[in-house]
Amino acid sequence: MSTTFILRVLMNSLFLFTVNSASRRNVVLIIFDDLRPVLGGYGDSLAQTPHLDAFIKESYYFTNAYSQQSLCAPSRNSMLTGRRPDTLHLYDFYSYWRDFVGNFTTLPQYFKSHKYYTYGIGKVFHPGLSSNNTDDYPYSWSTPTFRPQSEKYMNSPVCPDTSGMLRKNLICPVNLQTQPLRTLPDIESTMEAIRFISTYNRRRPFFLALGLHKPHINFRFPQQFIEQFRLEDFNNYTTDSRKPEDMPNVAWNPYIDVRSRDDFKYQNISFPYGPISPVQRSQIRQAYYASVAYVDDLFGKFMEHVNRSNTIVMLTSDHGWSLGEHAEWAKYSNFEVALRVPLIIRSPEFPLVAPQRMHAITELVDIFPTLVDLAHLTPLPSCNTSAMHNAEQLACAEGKSLYPLLQGYGLGDEYLALSQYPRPGLEPTKHPNSDKPKLLNIKVMGYSLRTTTFRYTLWVRFHAKNFSRDWNDIFGEELYDHRLDIAEDINLAKISDFDQMRTRLKHQLIAAFSK
Repeated sequence: MSTTFILRVLMNSLFLFTVNSASRRNVVLIIFDDLRPVLGGYGDSLAQTPHLDAFIKESYYFTNAYSQQSLCAPSRNSMLTGRRPDTLHLYDFYSYWRDFVGNFTTLPQYFKSHKYYTYGIGKVFHPGLSSNNTDDYPYSWSTPTFRPQSEKYMNSPVCPDTSGMLRKNLICPVNLQTQPLRTLPDIESTMEAIRFISTYNRRRPFFLALGLHKPHINFRFPQQFIEQFRLEDFNNYTTDSRKPEDMPNVAWNPYIDVRSRDDFKYQNISFPYGPISPVQRSQIRQAYYASVAYVDDLFGKFMEHVNRSNTIVMLTSDHGWSLGEHAEWAKYSNFEVALRVPLIIRSPEFPLVAPQRMHAITELVDIFPTLVDLAHLTPLPSCNTSAMHNAEQLACAEGKSLYPLLQGYGLGDEYLALSQYPRPGLEPTKHPNSDKPKLLNIKVMGYSLRTTTFRYTLWVRFHAKNFSRDWNDIFGEELYDHRLDIAEDINLAKISDFDQMRTRLKHQLIAAFSK
């Protein structure tokens, strides 16, 4: 048992000695969808996010936080169970971990077992088979998850064009009066969260998870938000217009979801590498930023009702999204832009007079043990891989708690972020979909290691039938040095000057994923 874990237990035991369940703090977890850190508080000069920026000013914010897989269901299940995708054996949308691999305890379930009232609103778990078509109720939640009524129209033709025809467009600023039910899913979810937090009167504390759909495509939001941004401001966002020559083909995502939208598919963009026109590139970026401004506004409305004196608030996203870096327009990769997310924590235990920027490498699997420690519940032990499916290991952490970092301990320590992405083959394909391959089609897995300085990615043979990989059957390598190349434009893997570093990182990656 580690010294850090013993210290956490002692600290929490001391805290719990002085409080009872009635005085425990409430917990709010807010999860955005496809949100990369395009926030003013993270230094983005184009962003218009006044409410999130104000929240950052009174919080700890982590500038190097990473998803475990840049796809909604695997990322969310990983985050909410504290287990990595290789443990859950989930890389797509089509299996439920409790039936498929192990009856692992979730983050809200752990709070529920400690006498919290737990409630999910909107997109917390990914809906469908990956959460048993119930959002994991009744295990995780005290009452069924709130699903917005307008959610069923999210992929319907509801975007009017200039002739009045309704389209399934990628870019879709709207007048709410023209929309089904005269509202949008995230507006409904925000109103429900406000209702809940304003009327909650039970004696036990609550754990509330609010999942907002945006800025996930399609970019549908009230018209006024796109009017806040000038199109020309996005013309020089990146210099990438074509796939980098030294990028392995297996690493490429052909943004198939974007190509399927009515306002995009008629542009006859060549598959799989494009490129798309400069005007289209700026329009997509403008719409993404407008979507972020839209959910920032909803976040501000909700936070007006949160009691800051007794509520822990954590905010993050399931993964990022590419806005033309490497000439890609989606997630579905192991690049920094697809994996890096905001992670912001505000707790009454740590009142701040100025924002605290945290540089340590962190992961979404760190969220579960961190919130447990912030609430001073019984700390989660680290998962013992040799006893992964035993009853005593149903609640454990594959990530680390960030609680010691908030206290100022271990700030100089070196941490790693581990991510991965599957492919059905070495080339981008529509059938099977190389952006979102189903389990039985997966033949290659890209494993990625992020250190403070480097990102190293290794694409290897993967056997879907027994979830094994062959580290010796290699289809591609990538090495990026963030000291000089934060955009990950220059692949150093084949440059002999970096052979020693590449070899060291390869051994480090294999060891980390083989634990």
